[in-house]
Amino acid sequence: MTARILVVDDVPANVKLLEARLRAEYFETVAATNGQDALEICESGRIDLVLLDVMMPGIDGFEVCRRLKANPSTMHIPVVIVTALDDQNDRIAGLDAGADDFLTKPANDLQLISRVKSLVRLKSLTDELRLRASTARTIGLEDHRRGVDQPARVLLVDDRESSRNRVAAMASTEAVVDVVGSHGATAKAATGDYECIIISTNLEGSDPLRLCSHLKAVDQTRHAPILLIADPVDDDRVARALELGVNDYLTRPVVQQELLARIRTQVRRKRYNDQLRSSVARSIEMAVTDGLTGLHNRRYLDTHLDTLVERSVAHGRPLSVVMLDLDHFKRINDTLGHDAGDQVLREVAKRLRRNLRGLDLACRYGGEEFVLAMPETPARSAGLVAERIRTQLGNIPVDAAGTLVPVSASLGVATVDLAGDDSAALLKRADAALYRAKHGGRNRVILDEHADAVAASGKIAV
Repeated sequence: MTARILVVDDVPANVKLLEARLRAEYFETVAATNGQDALEICESGRIDLVLLDVMMPGIDGFEVCRRLKANPSTMHIPVVIVTALDDQNDRIAGLDAGADDFLTKPANDLQLISRVKSLVRLKSLTDELRLRASTARTIGLEDHRRGVDQPARVLLVDDRESSRNRVAAMASTEAVVDVVGSHGATAKAATGDYECIIISTNLEGSDPLRLCSHLKAVDQTRHAPILLIADPVDDDRVARALELGVNDYLTRPVVQQELLARIRTQVRRKRYNDQLRSSVARSIEMAVTDGLTGLHNRRYLDTHLDTLVERSVAHGRPLSVVMLDLDHFKRINDTLGHDAGDQVLREVAKRLRRNLRGLDLACRYGGEEFVLAMPETPARSAGLVAERIRTQLGNIPVDAAGTLVPVSASLGVATVDLAGDDSAALLKRADAALYRAKHGGRNRVILDEHADAVAASGKIAV
C-alpha cells in the first residue's frame, strides 16, 4: 500500500522518527514544522493522510485540524493527532476538531501503522468516489454537511446487558440507537440502514471479528462504518480488526464525549461518501437518459444494442428493432410552439412504454425519432407491435385546456440476420425501412427485406 503522508511537528527529531517508521512500511512522507505550512501543503499537494502534532508555534494542531475539515478541498483528508498530550479532555478536543484519531507519544508502532493503513484505505475509496462524482458536479461543503443535523441511526451489538445499556444511554443523547445481541446482529444490521454499527469485543455468542468481517463482506452493510469497543490490552485484536475493514475503535472504560465524537466522525464520513455515491448514480443516469422523455438516449442504445445483437447471433435467437419517426413534427413546433412539441414527445414516450415488455428497450434516438429494441421477437411479431403503436398515437393533448393535436408516425422494422450481423447494419436496415415508409405515404409500418414474414394488415408492407 502506497500513500503520501504529511508529518507535522516543530521538533525535527519527532519528524525523523515518524518518517522512519512510515518509510519502513513504504509510505512516502512530506514534512512541515508549523500549522500554516501544513495547510498550504494539504491544499496544493496530493496528501493522503496527516499526522499532526498539537503544540506548535503560531497555529496549534487543533486549529489546523478544524481548518482542514472546514475546507471543501481538504476535508476528505484523514487526520491523526499524534501528541504528548494525554489528558482525556485533550483527546476529546482533538476528535471534536475533526481528527480521525488521537494517539499519545510515544505512539505504539502496531497501533500507529495499523491506524494509518486503515485510514489510507478509506481515503482511497473516497478519492475514487470523488473522481467519479466530479463529472456531474463540483464537490462542495454544502453537500458534505447535508443532513448532518439529523440524528444518526446506530446499531449497538453487545451480549452483556449492563454494558450495552450504559453505552446505549451515552449514544442516545445524539443518535437513535437500536440494541441487539450477537445472534441477531447480522439480520438486524442488514435491514436497518444504519450509519454506524458499534460492536463490543466481549461477545458471548460469536467471534466479534468474524461478525465484523461478515458485515464488511455483504452488500447491505459493507458501507456502514464499524466502531469497535475493545479492552485496553486488545492491541493485537484491534490491529487485526482494522485490517479487516473496521473503521474505528475506542477502549474501555467508555467515555461519553469520546464515544459521541467518534460516532460523529464516522457518520460525517458515511454521509459524505453516500452523497458521492448518489452523485455517481445520478451522473450515470443523466449520461444514458433523455431528460425530456425519460427514455434511454442514443448513447445508451449504441452501447446496449451491441450486446443484444451479439447475444442474439451467438444463441440463435431473434431480435428485432423498430425505428419510429413522427410525421410532420416540425409543423407542430411551428404552429403551436416548442412547449406543445415537447408535450407530444413526452406523451409518445408514455405510449411506447405501455406497449412494450419489461425486457424491451425504448430510446429517444434524436429529435422526433425513437428506436425500440425487442429481444426474442421475430420480424412478424415486431411488425404487429409497431402497428399497434402506430394506431394508438392519434390525438394527443398538449396543454391544460386539452387542445388535441393529431399525431402519426412512420415505422421501419428490421430483424437480426442470424448468419452474422452487427448493430450498425441492423439500424441501417431499420432506417431504410423507415425511409420507405416515409416515401410511401407516411403513417405506416414497413418491414425490411430480411423480414421472415409479413403481417396481413394493409398498413404493414414489404
